[in-house]
Amino acid sequence: QVQLVESGGGLVQTGGSLRLSCAASGRTFSSIFMGWFRQAPGKAREFVAAISRGGLSTYYADSVKGRFTISRDNAKNMVTLQMNSLKPEDTAVYYCAADPYGSPWSKLEDYKYWGQGTQVTVSS
Repeated sequence: QVQLVESGGGLVQTGGSLRLSCAASGRTFSSIFMGWFRQAPGKAREFVAAISRGGLSTYYADSVKGRFTISRDNAKNMVTLQMNSLKPEDTAVYYCAADPYGSPWSKLEDYKYWGQGTQVTVSS
């Protein structure tokens, strides 16, 4: 079992930045592939970013490429999502996810563990 707790959401103006964090526990963190997803009101949950176990490989949705950066600190059992140049369409609940069955890393149904989510609101 893996427990995930997100933090760092909030309200920000267009063009601003936020940094989301996800603390993991329950298993050796360096053995777990991690991802971020988001769900806007009335929309399906969608892939945002993912990072390999050692942190050397990262993957992004086209909509956030160049603006968001996923990283991890295996010593602190933490994965972060740095979000820059935020847009109103980035408004959503952001979820940390862990331990997918395999690639492609963008399929939400493949992830075994989920956090409770943190709200990000970008005002225009």
